[in-house]
Amino acid sequence: MGQKITIEPVTRVEGHGKVTIHLDNDGNVEQTRLHIVEFRGFERFVQGRPYWEAPVLVQRLCGICPVSHHLAAAKALDVIVGAGNGNGLTPTGEKMRRLMHYGQFFQSHTLHFFHLASPDLLFGIDADPAIRNIIGVAMEHKELAVQGVMMRKYGQEVIRATAGKKIHGTGAVPGGINKHLTEAEKEYLLNGHDPMNIDKMISWSEGALEFFHDYHKNHKEIIDGFVEFPSSYLSLVRKDGALDIYHGVLRAVDANGKKILHDVDYQDYNKYIDEEVRSWSYMKFPYLKQIGKNDGWYTVGPLARLNTIDFIDTSLAQKEFEKFRAYSNGKPSHRPMHMHWARLIEILHAAEKMKELLNDPDLLKGELVKKGTKKFEGVGLIEAPRGTLFHHYKIDENDQIVMANLIVSTTNNNQPMNNAVNQVATKFLTGQKEITEGMLNAVEVSIRAYDPCLSCATHAIGQMPLEISLYDHKDQLIDKRRS
Repeated sequence: MGQKITIEPVTRVEGHGKVTIHLDNDGNVEQTRLHIVEFRGFERFVQGRPYWEAPVLVQRLCGICPVSHHLAAAKALDVIVGAGNGNGLTPTGEKMRRLMHYGQFFQSHTLHFFHLASPDLLFGIDADPAIRNIIGVAMEHKELAVQGVMMRKYGQEVIRATAGKKIHGTGAVPGGINKHLTEAEKEYLLNGHDPMNIDKMISWSEGALEFFHDYHKNHKEIIDGFVEFPSSYLSLVRKDGALDIYHGVLRAVDANGKKILHDVDYQDYNKYIDEEVRSWSYMKFPYLKQIGKNDGWYTVGPLARLNTIDFIDTSLAQKEFEKFRAYSNGKPSHRPMHMHWARLIEILHAAEKMKELLNDPDLLKGELVKKGTKKFEGVGLIEAPRGTLFHHYKIDENDQIVMANLIVSTTNNNQPMNNAVNQVATKFLTGQKEITEGMLNAVEVSIRAYDPCLSCATHAIGQMPLEISLYDHKDQLIDKRRS
């Protein structure tokens, strides 16, 4: 028996997980696993509750992306209350929800890139961890850090204006929304004192992409050469093929970009997608039924969305999308570090869409809620910042939830994250006799590119220290580090 290396927890992600790496007697990586060590209970917690409570209850899965769960649940309940499948709301109801969702994308993507990912890019994967963090960014790259903080603040202000609170709001209700945007809120978000206005956010979003392009040009070994493997990709797309993070049809493409799921109605998602359970993780492994458990896994998230769509309907982001597609000669990009590139394009798109919506008079007036013939089952699908999010509910005659199935973005990315861990571990740890912090951070960087939300995927309470253990060929502990 060779060595066993444990990384616990994975850092600078939302939630708790660990990685185990097994080396054979010659020091070659023979097995890697990303273990999700939290337990999810929300699918059971909500059973027996009145269905209208779900949009408020399920967002407690996460403090980073509560809006995504809030809206996915609300969309499922729109079907149950007879308000249609995603596009049956009043103009005010749909546009207020969309503004809320773009605010969520803007703040979440900004948090990830500037706070969680940029330290690795700015200081290097093997830099001193005392510097390689957001405090180090603030000390050495003050302007970039300030922009990240203010951009996230702007997104949270959009959420507050549409959902009532920055975190765990109550804006979306079955069949619509519970408030209009006020004139004061509109004016503040459009033309607030510098930098809190939408034009500054668009400018800073363009600047972040310029920073990335410059970094990419000088660090291709990190962005292009760090990790790469073929994958299928899945996301919502608008019916005309455009990027749409709020509503659309389900599309999947293979590693060559060929459609393998042909723009289907997501109310029927369970005809096409199933989940496998494995003994060493609380997180399931989704796959496309038509391909099977072994090869039917897929990637979701920013990279997947840009690999599946045909175009973006905002001009500045479309230009960036064209550069992105051209870089891979029109084929899907299979480099997980390109997630960061795609994420920045989506930040710019979100800013452009927020400006468009803030100038729409429907946000200030009009009917808020629409209802029709009641049903007893509904599916809500949305593109969360981390990828495609499924909420599926059934209710009984007493309006109580009797079944809930949630497939969250990070669950969809379970297999590709495991593949990334395996490739990077093999690259950095094969033949090594000693653990270095830089080697282990390289493994974490491959996971961090997916911006995983492990609490969403499972959910538990508590904190774990960082513990790394090294075992010899007899499985005897020879080295252990604990933060």
